[in-house]
Amino acid sequence: MKGVVLAGGTGSRLNPLTRVTNKHLLPVLNKPMIYYPIETLVNAGIHEILLVTGGKNAGDFLRLLGNGREFGLKHLHYTYQEGEGGIAAALGLAEYFAEGEPICVILGDNIIETNIYDAVKSFHAQKDGARIMLKKVNDAQRFGVAELRDGHVLSIEEKPKAPKSSYAVIGIYLYDNTVFEKIRRLKPSGRGELEITDVNNFYIEEGKLTYTALNGWWTDAGTFESLLRANNLVAKTGANKMTRRATPEKSPRGKAAR
Repeated sequence: MKGVVLAGGTGSRLNPLTRVTNKHLLPVLNKPMIYYPIETLVNAGIHEILLVTGGKNAGDFLRLLGNGREFGLKHLHYTYQEGEGGIAAALGLAEYFAEGEPICVILGDNIIETNIYDAVKSFHAQKDGARIMLKKVNDAQRFGVAELRDGHVLSIEEKPKAPKSSYAVIGIYLYDNTVFEKIRRLKPSGRGELEITDVNNFYIEEGKLTYTALNGWWTDAGTFESLLRANNLVAKTGANKMTRRATPEKSPRGKAAR
């Protein structure tokens, strides 16, 4: 399995900080934000990783990360997204890198306390389709929300005003190699973007979407409030303790949608 970190976007919600740098290069406690999703992939046993970024600060990632030696990688791959187009559009740039293999995709502002080892292991056993990671939250309307029934994902709705559950789709996705064909079928949403939620709903229609509920805390870091929360949570947990977690965490396994 290969890993893809999506670190593009303008970071407009963190203006004026993002006038001078990409939001994923902002500090979370003692490390740049981008370190955390890379470490999440490495701790799950994924060592072939592609970083998708864009904008005027893209070169800063190369200066910071190099070939990924700090993470124990032999090589770190990069690709550049011109303009904006949504998460699915950014993921589409990874098709050449995937080379037909399954991929684990993580958004660059996702920070978790534990790891995704069990989810990756479960997806390998699943063999095809997709697996998403969910977390019960108090502000589900900020995220894509999964409608669940009897262990199945019935639908996913992006930023609903009236969420059908408290389970947010947290921006960690495992896909088989049909994901790129699905991305090519997408049409821009009302926001003018290709939505990853629509990709996940394609898998639901096929009855091939499963889920894992994440143990431990999770936060994004894309707003001032969530960036502060990320710093506080990492400080409380201990950044070094987080980076050394490379053993499986127990996590309930979801069933395939029907």
